[in-house]
Amino acid sequence: MNILVCDDDKEIVEAITIYLKQEGYTIIPAYNGRQALDIMKSEEIHLIILDIMMPELDGIHALYELREKSSIPVILLSAKSEDTDKILGLNVGADDYMTKPFNPLELVARVKSQLRRYTSLGGIDKEDEDVLVNGAIEMDKDKKLVTVEGEPVKLTPTEYNILKLFMENPGKVFSSGEIYERIWGEDAYATDNIVSVHIRRIREKIEINPKNPDYIKVMWGVGYHMEKK
Repeated sequence: MNILVCDDDKEIVEAITIYLKQEGYTIIPAYNGRQALDIMKSEEIHLIILDIMMPELDGIHALYELREKSSIPVILLSAKSEDTDKILGLNVGADDYMTKPFNPLELVARVKSQLRRYTSLGGIDKEDEDVLVNGAIEMDKDKKLVTVEGEPVKLTPTEYNILKLFMENPGKVFSSGEIYERIWGEDAYATDNIVSVHIRRIREKIEINPKNPDYIKVMWGVGYHMEKK
């Protein structure tokens, strides 16, 4: 699989490249957001590791342009001082983030986790040849297609899997930690706002009024659940 690593610090790109190449991935480097978007036009990319602060075109604006055309997984890299940008990145469409300095082995684990979900979303899972329906929402797990009122909804792999969890378990309440562990496949030790931001993005795509949702609701202090319609 091809991974685009974009950071204006060439030493960071080289370090990430070393670890990911050991796992058998093909690494394509870029050093600013504009270069990354240009590469996307000519190369088949399966995941992007994207720094936030870069010259010419920063990671947030690059991600915004990317999400207009592609739903491939994106892992943001951010400095601790960039918390606001980090949350903005999640809102724009990032699937995960890591704060510098980071453990390269943890980054490798997150890359594998995102690619597993992306591969599952793009392929055909013979165990999932059925359709889930709740009100106006329909999820064809064979085709990996979600529609609302018959209109296709474009979801990232992470959003799809969160919605699938709710659609398969209507009425069941999941804490943020449970959602994180099931979707990211990791212990929920540092979820921050990741889950809530993804829930907000899903609501914006499936709800008539995201601020007063009909489907995915919060039970304060407990977690989230999908109401059966």
